Amino acid sequence: MNVYLDDDIAERRLVALLEKAGHSATIPAQAALSGAADARHLVYACRNQLVLLSRNHDDFLDLHQVVEATGGAHSGILVVRFDNDPRRDMTSRGIVTAIGRLESSGVPISGQFLILNHWR
Repeated sequence: MNVYLDDDIAERRLVALLEKAGHSATIPAQAALSGAADARHLVYACRNQLVLLSRNHDDFLDLHQVVEATGGAHSGILVVRFDNDPRRDMTSRGIVTAIGRLESSGVPISGQFLILNHWR
């Protein structure tokens, strides 16, 4: 899977684990988009056919709904929900595992808004 990591989740460990698992990972700094608005991150992901990965549920759900309402398309938006509880929050390894399970399931990703926590 070709993944674009939003600013809020673009951690070195996650990038390394994604790449070790056979995915390609692009971070905002590589696209000269560090600190950019969420809409700009989604536009970049769309233009480059990348699945967007973020912790920002509400804003990307809104953007997904705008894309759907206008008949547009994106490669998929994956969201990780955090409760600020280290015992329950997903680790970088857990995120990569959830992506693998999602891919293995055959569930379509393109055009979808999916919460990775459901794929632990």
